Amino acid sequence: VQLQASGGGLVQPGGSLRVSCAVFGVDLRDYAMAWYRQPPGKERELIATIMSDHTTNYAASVKDRFTISRDDARRTLFLQMDSLKVEDTAVYYCNRPAGEMFQWGQGTLVTVSS
Repeated sequence: VQLQASGGGLVQPGGSLRVSCAVFGVDLRDYAMAWYRQPPGKERELIATIMSDHTTNYAASVKDRFTISRDDARRTLFLQMDSLKVEDTAVYYCNRPAGEMFQWGQGTLVTVSS
C-alpha cells in the first residue's frame, strides 16, 4: 500500500488550503481513514477520522475549521482546512486511524505564516 499526500504549501493566517492523499494498493471502501499531522519538533497527532460510512470525528484543535472527506472511486482522501492558524504548521499525513497501519508516506508540508 502506498499513501501519497499532496497539496501543501505556504498560506497566511486565516487562509484556506485543501490537501489530498491518494491511496494505492487497496480498495479504499474497506477502510476507515484519518489525517495526522506532525508540527516541527513535536509528536505526530491524529486530527480527523472518516469511517467507511463517511462518519467523521475531529480533534478539538481542528474541530469546526477542518473537514475530512473521501472519494472512494478515486481512492483519495481530502482535508479542507479553513481559518488556518500559525499553530497548524506541520507535515500532514494520512493513514488508518487504528489497527495495523499502512506504511507511512512522505506527507505534505503546510506552513501558516504571514
